[in-house]
Amino acid sequence: MSLVSSTPLLQAARANGYAVTAFNVHTLEMLQAVVEAATELNAPVILQSTMGTVKHLGADYIVTAARVAASKTHVPVALHLDHCHEFEMIVQCIRAGYTSIMIDASMKPFADNVADTKRVVELAMAIGINVEAELGKVGGVEDDITVEDHEATLADPEECERFVAATGVATLAPAIGTAHGIYKGVPNIDFDRIGRIASRVGVPLVLHGGSGIPEEQVKRAIALGMAKMNVATELRIVFSDAIKKVFADNPAVDDPRHYLKPAKDALREAAKEKIRMCGAVGRAVGHVS
Repeated sequence: MSLVSSTPLLQAARANGYAVTAFNVHTLEMLQAVVEAATELNAPVILQSTMGTVKHLGADYIVTAARVAASKTHVPVALHLDHCHEFEMIVQCIRAGYTSIMIDASMKPFADNVADTKRVVELAMAIGINVEAELGKVGGVEDDITVEDHEATLADPEECERFVAATGVATLAPAIGTAHGIYKGVPNIDFDRIGRIASRVGVPLVLHGGSGIPEEQVKRAIALGMAKMNVATELRIVFSDAIKKVFADNPAVDDPRHYLKPAKDALREAAKEKIRMCGAVGRAVGHVS
């Protein structure tokens, strides 16, 4: 397969009561492990990179690796730019071959968020690229974006409806009480708010801060309308812990293949767990490139 837009993947997920798992990857091994996990489970999958990862690796390198991975599997694979607030980088990634873009202007006033989002929608959706936007402020740390607890705000259902109508955005990430990073306690998700937003907004909804949310809460959020779940921090921890274990057991290891393979294997299993949690196993059936 070639890389696909995430729009039809997420529309199918919303219509059928499951979620597509979106994984932030930072190395070739992480990217390979995620696609291998999705392939084993016959599940659609979204690869994601943050602004920092694009700056670190380069959009062309990421797209090339993602295209090769997609060509070696039968499941649909989308490539998404996560939490981007720089229009120039959005253009760069679109030109490189990304199939999904998140414009994050959630830190701005509502009218400015609408204007920035609409600008990206007009650029991207004309050529079939999915556009995701955020309303409200999800707390925590995501790459170089930090939202303190006192700054986090929940999305207003009525504003969500007006926002989607005004921008034409294909997917919406409303702040509903989740946070980026690992939770210090049980996540305080506002499920009633998810239901009220979903009743007003027909587009697929995105659950940010998916690392560490208990399975029963994930399933409840999906049942209410969440069609995509983002996972980042947990993958980094699993990958790094596996590498640390190799060096703890054998400090003399100096061949990257000897510590990256266990990390890749561990990440593949973690990705499979999240795909199962989202109810996406076997959902690749019916999707074409």
